[in-house]
Amino acid sequence: MLLVLAIRRTTRLKDDAAMGIVLSVFFGLGVAILKIVQEIPSASAAGLDSFIYGKTASMIWSDFVLIAIILLITIIVTIAILKELTLLCFDADFASAQGWPTLWLDIILMALVTAVTVIGLQAVGLILVIAFLITPPTAARFWTNRLGWMLFLSATIGAISGWLGVSISALYSNLPAGAIIVITAAIIFLFSMIFGTARGILPRYLRHLQLQRKVGRQHLLRSTYEILENTQNGEPLKNLPISMDLLRKHRYWGKGELAKLIRQGRSEDHIERQPSGELRLSESGFGEASRITRNHRLWELYLIKYADIAPNHVARISELAASGFYDRPPA
Repeated sequence: MLLVLAIRRTTRLKDDAAMGIVLSVFFGLGVAILKIVQEIPSASAAGLDSFIYGKTASMIWSDFVLIAIILLITIIVTIAILKELTLLCFDADFASAQGWPTLWLDIILMALVTAVTVIGLQAVGLILVIAFLITPPTAARFWTNRLGWMLFLSATIGAISGWLGVSISALYSNLPAGAIIVITAAIIFLFSMIFGTARGILPRYLRHLQLQRKVGRQHLLRSTYEILENTQNGEPLKNLPISMDLLRKHRYWGKGELAKLIRQGRSEDHIERQPSGELRLSESGFGEASRITRNHRLWELYLIKYADIAPNHVARISELAASGFYDRPPA
């Protein structure tokens, strides 16, 4: 624990990397000592292998009681100083500036991690304990952005992984329980990485597609509105049909890209195609185009006047702000 703390405070390595280095070095030292012990005449190395590979299948009642006691102590301490530990993990410098005893909080945190790690040796062994220590919280991170829920999901994923791993190991012979537990946790991690609602690959991709559709729709409606303004020379604006060529030249859209945006606009009842082949905004589309254009111009004025952004950079930023990140312009 002290070595991990020393590495963390004197280098830029994070807790998981520091713990992996320390445990790996001591694991190598332990294997060397184990080899020496096995070669000593009349010496017994019985039981030492269980610390390397775990002994989940042969755990007895006293092991369960010990794990339960450590679990209870860990939960009580974590809940009691959760606010302080959260501050320490997110911004240790700010915590120190506020007068919190960051060194003691660091020691308490590392003591809890070390206790859980040592207890985990009996379940999955030294080789896999780091994987089982890191995988559940990493999987939980894909489902939520709130620390409280992440702690709860992490504990739940760890419990489910342990239960399923032991059950599968009991059903099939010659399957080590510790390895199956970690493999189960890894499968849950892969599922979370793909389908996690907060940071999963698939939800992020779907949100990106939704944002692209929103941006494309707003570009089409705003371009159509600006063409109407330019062709009517300041007269009271009328919702007149416009040609495809004029719309394509306004933003240099390709034929396929513009056709896709038009299909989207028609499906949302914002664009109407005339018998002559020209396009016309529907009543709802004309109102939406007016709102989008107004918001875009308000963002441009705000960025130039208050954000002190160069005018040649304003157009791109205001498009992102008005279409992708904000629903309303600045007051």
